[in-house]
Amino acid sequence: MTGSLERDPVCGMEVDPSSAAGAWPHEGVTHYFCSVGCLERFKADPSGVLAVAPDERTMDPGTGG
Repeated sequence: MTGSLERDPVCGMEVDPSSAAGAWPHEGVTHYFCSVGCLERFKADPSGVLAVAPDERTMDPGTGG
């Protein structure tokens, strides 16, 4: 691990940007992802994912995040 961790906006997992499965910019912020699945889910609906409260984000499709 190098530097600070970022939080995956889809599932809430902490991610090291240097070893993240992917990164995607949205509204001037680069988001980092633990898996390609989280990245693809974010790319499909970034505003919907970010609308879910951070403590409620999971990989459960029913949560929206």
